[in-house]
This record gives sequence, structure tokens and C-alpha cells, in this order.
Amino acid sequence: MATAEQGAGRDTTDEAPGTTASHPAPEPAADAHHGEGPVEVPGGAGSGPPAAPRRRLLADASLSAVLAGLITVVVSCSGPLLVVLAAAAAGRLTDAQTASWVWAACVGSGVTCAVLSWWTRMPVITAFSTPGAAVLVGSLGDYTYPEAVGAFLVSGVLMALTGLTGVFGQIMRRVPPGIVAAMLAGVLFSFGVDLFAALDGAPLPVLAALATYLAVKQRSPRYAVAWALVAAVLATAVAPGLHAPSVAVGLTLPVFTAPEFTVSAVVGLAVPLAVVTMASQNAPGLGVLAACGYRPNDRLLITATGLASTALAPLGGHAVNLAAITAAISTGEESHRDPDRRYVAGLACGVFYLLAGVGGAALVGLFAALPPQLIAVIAGVALLATFSSSLAQAVADERGRDAAVVTFLTTASGVTLGGIGSACWGLVLGLVTHLALNDRRDRRDGDSRNDRDDRDTRRDRDDQSDRDDRDTRGDRDDRDDRDRARQDREKTA
Repeated sequence: MATAEQGAGRDTTDEAPGTTASHPAPEPAADAHHGEGPVEVPGGAGSGPPAAPRRRLLADASLSAVLAGLITVVVSCSGPLLVVLAAAAAGRLTDAQTASWVWAACVGSGVTCAVLSWWTRMPVITAFSTPGAAVLVGSLGDYTYPEAVGAFLVSGVLMALTGLTGVFGQIMRRVPPGIVAAMLAGVLFSFGVDLFAALDGAPLPVLAALATYLAVKQRSPRYAVAWALVAAVLATAVAPGLHAPSVAVGLTLPVFTAPEFTVSAVVGLAVPLAVVTMASQNAPGLGVLAACGYRPNDRLLITATGLASTALAPLGGHAVNLAAITAAISTGEESHRDPDRRYVAGLACGVFYLLAGVGGAALVGLFAALPPQLIAVIAGVALLATFSSSLAQAVADERGRDAAVVTFLTTASGVTLGGIGSACWGLVLGLVTHLALNDRRDRRDGDSRNDRDDRDTRRDRDDQSDRDDRDTRGDRDDRDDRDRARQDREKTA
């Protein structure tokens, strides 16, 4: 597989206008991680430093990409962080242990974001497992904290081994690109709805952000989200009842906890945590990268996040994984028009995650106090372009349109069955629909082709029979002519 660095020396200053995340401009065959045609999620050779010179970071850096990384962290640390705090409360953790958990979750996400984005030259966005934390809310209280840490460690090992085998990537490669795009659109649907639902309680920030976004997008699309963010923050500051919180600033230090391994914790915590994280986070995470035109190396990304989860388990980190929802903020065209330069958003995301981890205690108070309307406006505006392009790609292929609709509706429903989120179920039901409908169509098409072949065979046979009859009549006429000529010669003699 061509790696992300093979296109590192390509000049991107003349990128064609209108290039989108899901439809990058045509590139040479050696280009790294994106190209025209259907997107896929291949496995194979890992991404690593090339023999050719690397792209220069300062030349690739842009305000839009850095801001995309910031918004990604803000959205990741708002609602999802509250789920982690709820899980910590369910496990009766001390304040120091809770702060260490936040530190491990943010630092793990930051390191993997920065390293993987730099290594692959893709905007690889990672995060702590929100579905995994939701599972822990209901089960963490049944185990001691050292037992939970042991389960976190085992879960990380299981995910790393899954990545090393490449099985997960083989499964993902069988999913049609339209279904992957529909899954992404379904994941982002709630953000679009929440954006306009915020009109109820905070009309000024919503209208200010939308008006600014539309006005700036006409002239400078790269900075539309940046100016919309500024407008939303200013409108929130002056809106009645919506004020910025005051937060005490302080440094957070991790707390080491020796793991304790028990069969009950491995079965009750480690296995569900690994399964939910792989199904609800890593699968959609690979899909987001693929839907935006990249070709992620599933073995590298899943193995790396699994190893990070294992290393951070004794410090309280429950799971590091590929981001699903928030990744679209940094992987789409709003991050940068040139897909080869969006990796800067991943680097920025990693830096902001690290800052959030160092100030973990302050972060807890900050995001608990932020107006939810502000978060809804920021996330909704940042994801508008990605949502529209994903929805268009989902219904582009008429043969897969029904399956894409099933995927979109299932994912957008937010249903959770067996602890597995709607994104995974959307992929499953969409794939089942695709196989069922296309298998029936293929059989029908096959029957039609067979009928045509039979008709062609009969027509060819009839034509051949007619030719044989004509040849036979011609031979008989020739014999008759020869006989008459002989008889005439005999009479003359």
C-alpha cells in the first residue's frame, strides 16, 4: 500500500478550488492516503518515514487546521468527559484518582494524536472511549479499583492483538464506501439537529455563528469556522443568562495504581470494554478517515491505540481509541482545503489534549460549567460541511442507496443494544441490507443474462443451420450442373 509519506514532497500550493474532503482532487498513482474513486479502508504495510524528505511542518501549518484541532478537543472534553466523571463516581474513586484518570485519558489521546498524525501525515484523531466509560458507569462499582485497572490493562492488550492480526481491517474493507459515508452522516446528524435546537435557549449565539459562517464562507471558506467560533463566543458572553465560568487553575499529577487481575473483572469489565471500544469507536473511526478520502492502515492505528491503553491503564486510563464523531472536525475540508495538510489538525489536537491533561482538575470544572448551547453551536457549525459531503456520497450509488438509508437512520437513531452503539449497528444493518438486495438483484440480473445467452445461442444455432442448408443446396445444385454438362457432352459425342 502506498504510504502517507510518498506524496510528502508534492507541491500543494496550486490545489484546485472546490476540493472536498470526500472527493480530493485527482493525484498521481503514488499519492499517499487519498485519491479519486470509492474510498476503502485497506490494511497492509505500515506507514513510516520515507526515504524522501519530509514535508515541512511550518509550511503546512494553517490557522484553520490548528483551530480544527482546538474545536475537536473542546467537543471531546465536554460531554464525553462528564461520562468519565460519572464512571469515576460509580467506582467511588478519590479526587486524586479521578484527576489521574482524566490526566491519563487526555495525555494518552494527545500523544497518540500527535505521533500518529506526524507518522502517517493523516489527521489521525484519537480520544478516550466514551462508550467504554458508559459501560463502566453501570459496572465499575462491582469491583475494586485495582481490579478495574487490571481489566483496563487486559482490554488494551486485547485491542492491540486485534490490531496486529489485521482481522478488523479485513472486515472493514468489505463494507461498501456508501455505507461508511452514511454511517458518518448518521453520527453527525445529532450535531446538526442540536445546532438548531439551541435556538430555543440561545438564539443569539446560534444566529451569530450561522450568519458569520455563511458570510465568511463565500469569501474565505478556510476561515469560516474560525470566525463563526469567535462570533459564538462573543454572542455567548453578551447573551443574558450565558456567561463564561470562572475556573481555578492547577496542575494535575498522575497516580499509579498496581493492577490486580481477577477472572471476574476480566470477564465483566475487560472483554465488554474491548468489544464496545472496537465496535463503537475504532470501526467508525476508520470509516471517518475513509469517508474523507484517506486510506488508513488499520493495523498500525489500532495496535498503537491498544498499546497506549495498556501503558496508561495503571494511571487510570480505561481506553484510547480512534475518535469517531469529533474526528470529522479535523479530517474534513474545513480543516484545510488540501487533504495533505490536514495532519496539522491532528498535531494541534494532540497538543491541546496534552494541555488539557496537565490541567485535568481545572478541566473537570471548566467543561462542567460551560454553557451547553455554546458547545452545540461550535460542534454543529464545524461539522456542517462534512455532514453534507457524507450525505451526498452515501446516496451517490443508486444500487446501494437503500442500504445507505438504513445505515443512516439506524446510526442517527442513537440506539444502543448489548452495550454497542448505533454506529456499529448502522454498519451491520446497512451491510445486511446491501447483501440482501444486491444478492437478489444479482440473481435477477444473472437470470436475465442467462436468458439472453440462451436466446443468443438459439439464434446462432438457427443461423448456422440456415447456412448449412444453403451450403447443402449449393452443393446439390453444383452436382446437378455437372451431371447436365456430362450428359450434354455424351449426346454431342
